[in-house]
Amino acid sequence: MRRVHRLFGAAFLLCVISIPARAEPVISKSYSYFRIGGRTAEDLDKELERHGPVTRTSGHRHPGATEIKFGGEVTYVERGGRCSVGGAKVTLRTHIILPRWNIGGKAEKDLRFIWATLSADIKRHEERHAEIARNYARMLQNELLALPARKTCDGVEALVTETTRRVLAEHDKQQALFDRVEAKNFDARMTRLLQYRIDQRQR
Repeated sequence: MRRVHRLFGAAFLLCVISIPARAEPVISKSYSYFRIGGRTAEDLDKELERHGPVTRTSGHRHPGATEIKFGGEVTYVERGGRCSVGGAKVTLRTHIILPRWNIGGKAEKDLRFIWATLSADIKRHEERHAEIARNYARMLQNELLALPARKTCDGVEALVTETTRRVLAEHDKQQALFDRVEAKNFDARMTRLLQYRIDQRQR
């Protein structure tokens, strides 16, 4: 006998087949862009605040965002009076939202230089959010497949629910920690990146 349990996750800012036990999670990533204008650094800052995506975790606009959605399916198999996980397929969809500057080619050279540095850092930051999510998708799938058998499938289902809740809670904490560290180090990081690009340009 087989039973199926679907996993449901929430979007973070900031699912149906039986499958081989060793399969990787199904992971996808997409991008979209919001347009900004401005002819000064102050303009760019205001445009990002005005048009940047709003994350559900903070309720504020940001220069970029990564929408994360976990899902999946677990199958249960009963044999010899015991129930175990027959298969698990975790799914992860990430959608990265980034800024696109409309008049970059017409702006002053120094401002284009600053924007290139800033936009690259925004993209790096959001890509790291997606990477953290991928790591936890793999962790979740591995832990689900390793769950012990129980006398009943209800018992195994309870383990699946608790494991999913715990791993996704750890994921959310790690994402929040990453944001706090990045925000704290922003000024020093941008100064270092700008100096590095200046040095590279002068060589």
